[in-house]
Amino acid sequence: MSEIIEPLRGMNDVLPDEARWWQRLEAAARAVFAQYGYREIRVPVLERTQLFKRAIGEYTDIVEKEMFTFEDRDGLSLALRPEGTAGIVRAAISNGLLHNQRHRLFTFGPMFRGERPQKGRYRQFHQIDAEAFGYEGPDIDAELILLSARLWRVLGISRVRLEINSLGTAEARAAYREVLRAYFTAHESVLDADSRRRLGGNPLRILDSKNPDLAALIAAAPLLTDHLDAASREHFDGLRARLDAAGVGYTVNPRLVRGLDYYSRTVFEWVTDALGSQNAVCSGGRYDGLVPQLGGTPTPAIGWALGMERIVMLMQELGCAAPAELPQVYFVLAGPVAAAAGLQLAERVRDALPALRLETDIGGGSFKAQFKRADKSGAAVAVVLGEDELARGVAAVKPLRGGGAQEDCGFEALPACLARLVAAAPVDDGGATRQDPGR
Repeated sequence: MSEIIEPLRGMNDVLPDEARWWQRLEAAARAVFAQYGYREIRVPVLERTQLFKRAIGEYTDIVEKEMFTFEDRDGLSLALRPEGTAGIVRAAISNGLLHNQRHRLFTFGPMFRGERPQKGRYRQFHQIDAEAFGYEGPDIDAELILLSARLWRVLGISRVRLEINSLGTAEARAAYREVLRAYFTAHESVLDADSRRRLGGNPLRILDSKNPDLAALIAAAPLLTDHLDAASREHFDGLRARLDAAGVGYTVNPRLVRGLDYYSRTVFEWVTDALGSQNAVCSGGRYDGLVPQLGGTPTPAIGWALGMERIVMLMQELGCAAPAELPQVYFVLAGPVAAAAGLQLAERVRDALPALRLETDIGGGSFKAQFKRADKSGAAVAVVLGEDELARGVAAVKPLRGGGAQEDCGFEALPACLARLVAAAPVDDGGATRQDPGR
C-alpha cells in the first residue's frame, strides 16, 4: 500500500461538520453586505511580489518573514497573497474602476502567510474583506464599523469590543516617525535585533513588537495622538460623534497602529477575550495613499478584514446556534422498482419544496437497515416506498421524532404533507425521542 500523503503544516482541511459554520458566516456576511449596497469582487491569489512590497511595506513582518514568494519559469517574482486589500486596489486600478467613481466592494478567500501555526492562526487562512473607494469623510468609516457590528448581531456574537485610533496623514505620521526614531535611538542598547533593523526603516513597526522585554519601553513611547494634524483630528472627532450617535461603544487605543504601512487616519480593531491570545477578529482602517502608491489616481479608501477561522471559533465558543444541515426527510426505498420510482418522487418533492433538505437511501438493504440510516441521519420524517405503496399510489409517511402516527399520502399531496410534518417536528435532541425503527 502506498504511503499516505500528509497535509502541509499550517494548511487545514475544513470537513463537512465544520463547513456548515463557514457557510453560515458566509451567508450572513453576504446578506449584510447586500443591505449596505456592497458588491462582490474576486481577485487572484497569486500576484507580483512587488505589489505587496510596495503596498504593505518592506519592513513589515509579513514581507520580511512570512510571505510565500517564488520565481516562475520566466524569472518573475510572484507571491501568494498575504492579505486582500492590495490585490483589490490593484484590480480597481487595472480595470479602471476609480475614474470619478465610487465603489463599495467585498470579497471572500484564502490568504497565505508562513507563520508558526497555532490555534486560530494558519499558513493558509481565510478572510472576508470589505472595501470602499472614493469616500472622503468619516461617515464611510462609521458605516463600515456599523456594518461589522450588524454582522456580529446577525451571527449572535457577543464578547467583542471595538478599539479605534487615528494615525493622521502621511505627513503627520512622517513627523511622528522621526520623534519615535529619536526616542528609540536613545534606548537602542535595549532593543532586540528586529527592532534595531526597523529603527532605520520604519520605527512605527517597533510598536508592534511582541517582545515582552520591550513592553515597558514601548508603553512609555510618545503617542501618535499627540502629533495629529488638525484635519485628521477633525476627521477622528467626526467618526467618534457618529459612533456615539449610533450607540456603538468603543475605546480609543493610542497604541493601535496596525501592522501594514498603507494605513492613514482611522484605524480600528474588534477584539475578544474569548479566544485567548488570538484576540483580534476584525481589523481595518483608512488607506487614502495606497491607490497612488500603486500607480492609480489619488483616491480616498477604507476597508476591513475579518479572519473566518477565528469568527467560526468564536461562534462555537460562545454557543451561537448551530446552522441547520441535517436532512429533514429521508426516503426509505424497498426493492429496485421502488428505488427507481423513489428517486423520481424525491425530485418532484424537491421541485415543490426547494428549501427542504431531503436525502434518499442509496445502496438498498432491508427496511430495518434503511430505518437505522434514516434515524442516524437526524431526519424528522421518513417516507417509505415499497411495492405495496407503489401499487396503491401512496407513500407511507412516518415521523421519526416526538411521536406521531404513520399515515399514507398520495404522491400529489406528498409535498404539502411533508411541509406540515417537518414544521411540526421537534428539534433533534440527539436521539432521546427517536422512535423504534420498525415499519
